Amino acid sequence: MKKILVTTDFSTNSKAGMRFAIQMASQQACELTFFHSYHILKPSSWSEKTFTSYENHEATKIKAKLEKFVASVYAGMGLLPGKINHVIISSFITDANIMKYAKEKAFDLICISRRGAGQVKKIFGTNTSNLILHSGVPVIAVPNTYKQTKIKSILYASDLSDLENEMKKVVEFAGQFGAEIEILHLNYPSDIVFNSKVIENIIRKFPKSNIKYSFENINMLYNLVVNLQAAIKKHKPLVLVMFTDQQQGFFQKLFLSSSTAEYSLNSSEPLLVYPKK
Repeated sequence: MKKILVTTDFSTNSKAGMRFAIQMASQQACELTFFHSYHILKPSSWSEKTFTSYENHEATKIKAKLEKFVASVYAGMGLLPGKINHVIISSFITDANIMKYAKEKAFDLICISRRGAGQVKKIFGTNTSNLILHSGVPVIAVPNTYKQTKIKSILYASDLSDLENEMKKVVEFAGQFGAEIEILHLNYPSDIVFNSKVIENIIRKFPKSNIKYSFENINMLYNLVVNLQAAIKKHKPLVLVMFTDQQQGFFQKLFLSSSTAEYSLNSSEPLLVYPKK
């Protein structure tokens, strides 16, 4: 059974990631752990004993708040909770807290909400962008506009550099939902021309999966973000999958290539990012 860490800060925006994780669990048995990172400042005049007592009291209230918040999201979706856990951990740095817990408890996926458009941190929010750029556990960033939708199609945006190994992960993810996969490669004029037979031979190694592929030329009048937006609009996937080396990979090329650093990735598709090996 897959273990998914679902983060929330009790905001309305954070409900999107929670709804997506709950939708996943409704299609395939998953163990969901709803996670809240908190931090309580210690007044300088308080003794350690006084503060510890106060912090324990507040932690009890925060845990109860998390349980109530999660229950309200399930009720809003008209679903009953399956196997779920509620975890709160104190830390001054939220994203590091999430990554540490996800790694220690061997989660398969971190699910978090993202915000609207703008610079990279405005697109995803500071915590979300930091998770995508640094987490060793795959991260799915869900737009705050996400509505409950059955997962039936996945668009895998690939640079084709490690297609076979990456396909194993994409196929495993898609297989949980019986979703079809479309491999998308955006060609630059300077790119090596890939032989379609090589791609087809790799696809044949996954005979039980519904996979097709599409090569599309980059429109050089626009940056990569705009080209990807056009592809998303054309293919209409329910989940977008990408891989990043978390240094100078496809993700950085995608979001840091514009000189104005202003972007508008307003698609309603959740983005699943795997760290490249």
